[in-house]
Amino acid sequence: MKNVFVIDTIEKVGQEVELYGWVDTIRDHKKIIFIDLRDRSGIVQVVGGPDFKRLSTEDVVAIKGLVKKRPEKLMNPRLQTGTIEIECRELKILTKAQPLPIPITGDGYEIDEDIRLRYRYLDLRRPRLTRNLILRSKATFFIRNFLTKRHFIEIETPVLTKTTPEGARDFLVPSRLQKGKFYALPQSPQQYKQLLMVAGIERYFQIARCFRDEDPRADRAYGEFTQLDLEMSFITQEDLLQLTEELFTALVKELFPEKHIAKTPWPRLAHAQAMQEYGTDKPDLRADKNDKDELAFAWTLDFPLFNKQTEADFFHGSGQAKFAPSHHMFTSPHPDDIPLLDTDPLKVRALQHDLILNGYEVGGGSIRIHDAKIQEKVFELIGFSAKQKSQFAHMLTAFTYGVPPHGGIAPGLDRFMMAILGEPSVREVVAFPATSGGKIAVMDAPSSPEETQLKELGIEVKK
Repeated sequence: MKNVFVIDTIEKVGQEVELYGWVDTIRDHKKIIFIDLRDRSGIVQVVGGPDFKRLSTEDVVAIKGLVKKRPEKLMNPRLQTGTIEIECRELKILTKAQPLPIPITGDGYEIDEDIRLRYRYLDLRRPRLTRNLILRSKATFFIRNFLTKRHFIEIETPVLTKTTPEGARDFLVPSRLQKGKFYALPQSPQQYKQLLMVAGIERYFQIARCFRDEDPRADRAYGEFTQLDLEMSFITQEDLLQLTEELFTALVKELFPEKHIAKTPWPRLAHAQAMQEYGTDKPDLRADKNDKDELAFAWTLDFPLFNKQTEADFFHGSGQAKFAPSHHMFTSPHPDDIPLLDTDPLKVRALQHDLILNGYEVGGGSIRIHDAKIQEKVFELIGFSAKQKSQFAHMLTAFTYGVPPHGGIAPGLDRFMMAILGEPSVREVVAFPATSGGKIAVMDAPSSPEETQLKELGIEVKK
């Protein structure tokens, strides 16, 4: 007697097995009743008698039975387990299920998304979403193995960190032990991974959780997301591009063999060229835009290091509108353009690289500034005040103790999985995403804290 997944029963003909799962469907033929038993791995037909009349769909059951080969004419080619069935010898109902508030058959796209997210634990029973989560898990497992074999070290960096002016709004977390001060949830591990390069780690990666208080959209979830974060020392931009191409080419071949990469090596577009030819810096280069199995990877390079700063930018420190970083303030200028920092900053090219897939930016990175003098110059050009500069004192101090040339990239796993699976939203590849209004509906979050909690933190909420 073995407790097995449904999918394993194919290889157990003639053996007695123990299965656990949900009643997917019931077919009553009077003396004989058939049910389809579902677990995470799939569905299998179970044959029983009058005892099965007690069952309702979505009941959770334990079944002991004999795996039997189906007669040739009764095989079901639509099921992976369609060549066998289970002859039930013992049935136990573990829990009964009420009628579901949403159907879980089909793709579910037609159901109001707010309702789907409210009952996400039911929505995730949908085979499409289960498959998405399984493939996402396999993708992260593949990435870990790929990078570890190439001498990368997986390192976790703090989630409670310091607020610094990096562009997007921070999520702030009040400190109980240091009242009046706040941690920030990291928009990315950017500063920590650069400090790891100063530490001599040389090759770092992390499947990192990132937090940004940005408005949601189809390709960006509200609040939090996951990215593959990696950084390398003593490399060129070309090294990073080649490593990334090797990683994702191998991943597609292993996990998505039905898909084909449009062009290899991946096309490389200068930012100005992309804007002129396509009107966007993330063009969809597929020959057939409706072909979900075509993967048009590409690179956008040679971004401007700076844009003109506007009143909406967060980088105002001196009150003077100067320049805003195109990517972020740690991106290195192209070596040939360093003299232009003093004469014409808007003409300086950045050693920035954006990874494009089917019209989405699924990753971005750069070679970083490792010269403290150039970093100070960039801070000056974006108008940082002395106070804003002081927020990066830890970086500037670290850079005085011998920092290697380094760079990295951070592909977003949510958006990558969305693009590669052809899903309409990142919420289709995330287990418990926020709604478009920023709520975690299944938990009814955010919620109001208790007054005692606020008092302990030394905080008062203005009505």
